[in-house]
Amino acid sequence: MKTFVYIDHFKSDVQLAAWEALGLAKSLGTASAVVFGSGLDAVTKAAFEYGADEVLVADDAALTDYRAEPYASTLSALASAQSPDLILFPTTARTRELAAMVGVDLNTGVLTDVTALEASGNDIVVTRPIYEGKLIEKAVCSGKPVIATIRTRAFPKPEAEAGKSGAATKVEVKSEALTTVEGYSASESAVNLGDAGVIVSGGRGVSNNPSLQPPAGMDEKEAEIWRAQQGFALVAELANVLGGAVGASRAAVDGGYIPYSHQVGQTGKVVTPDLYIACGISGAIQHLVGMRNAKLVVAINKDSDAPIFKQARYGVVGDLFQIVPALTEAFRKKLGK
Repeated sequence: MKTFVYIDHFKSDVQLAAWEALGLAKSLGTASAVVFGSGLDAVTKAAFEYGADEVLVADDAALTDYRAEPYASTLSALASAQSPDLILFPTTARTRELAAMVGVDLNTGVLTDVTALEASGNDIVVTRPIYEGKLIEKAVCSGKPVIATIRTRAFPKPEAEAGKSGAATKVEVKSEALTTVEGYSASESAVNLGDAGVIVSGGRGVSNNPSLQPPAGMDEKEAEIWRAQQGFALVAELANVLGGAVGASRAAVDGGYIPYSHQVGQTGKVVTPDLYIACGISGAIQHLVGMRNAKLVVAINKDSDAPIFKQARYGVVGDLFQIVPALTEAFRKKLGK
């Protein structure tokens, strides 16, 4: 089976799931990494090291910034010329758009947010969550090539073979577009929840520490946010000891406790960490959608009836302001930190 793997990156910072997709492609047959942008030597080298049989490069100033039209036109023309059986994308905001446009160009379908994939005769069968993760379905696409986006951390990342190299193949760039990029700014937060192996999340409960007295002069809302920030400092300390990232529920984000970039859930990030620790999170369905595929869930909540405990393998009923620091200290000793 011949597979194209689109290597999604921003300024040569490659999305983790792109390498996972490359490893998946290698398990099915031949893997051709597809790299678009400008100044792509580092990404090209990494693609060979992660196992690409060939690297197809569209390196042009017209592709310096992502724009859907030239990217889709270039990839569609390349696929039409080489007829791959499968085109894999990591699931990101950019690739959802790009995969859809390429699907229209090639008159085929797109299977999104895939968590498992296998060849069965002439069909490619994928597994993916539906209905907010309440059900898992198996699906096939009748069109060719099959286009699929894969969920981050759903597939193993291949080991890089340092020093492996090859000659990249340049492809024709379709640069025509109706849009131009006038500028952009980076997010204030560098958190990347999708790639994190460990996530420690806080919810509304991080603001409920009555023993903390806010500075004089604060109104009720300011005091609530101040308490929550002290609570999230405990969450962040535990995440730091475990080498993980800090997440949050929508209630915490809406309350102004922490920026949106940390939000896990239906309207935030969908994550698949090895370990997810929920601190003061009740477990509304919108939050569970975003973290239910974590390999191990630990919940800490004072309410023994909180829905989060139904999702957790381990649950601790108690005061997070006592339990989280105790966990942090225990892990610090265990890990020698």
